[in-house]
Amino acid sequence: QVRLVESGGGLVQAGGSLRLSCAFSGGTFSNYAMGWFRRAPGKEREFVAARRYTGSVPSYSDSVKGRFAISRDNAKNTVYLQMNSLKPEDTAVYYCAAGGSMATTAPTYPHWGQGTQVTVSS
Repeated sequence: QVRLVESGGGLVQAGGSLRLSCAFSGGTFSNYAMGWFRRAPGKEREFVAARRYTGSVPSYSDSVKGRFAISRDNAKNTVYLQMNSLKPEDTAVYYCAAGGSMATTAPTYPHWGQGTQVTVSS
């Protein structure tokens, strides 16, 4: 089965940066679009960013556009989320997801990691 393992979360002050990593295994990486979602306590998972294996422009939510960047190292079967200018409202568990096509809705991604906590303090 496809497995996704996130890492890189932590506690940062507002204005700081973090780089999240998602390691993919158990499948063919090139078959999957990759996405990042986040979930604050008591709220639904929210789309953050996504991109195809290759050859397309990444997609971002309006709330993170210009601050976050998604990238893939296909040789390492790894996807990253570079987060800059972090705000307290970015505090959430961040999840990596893999699906058959790039999308902005969580139900379209069948494979999910367990998440990594990002906490941004004021």
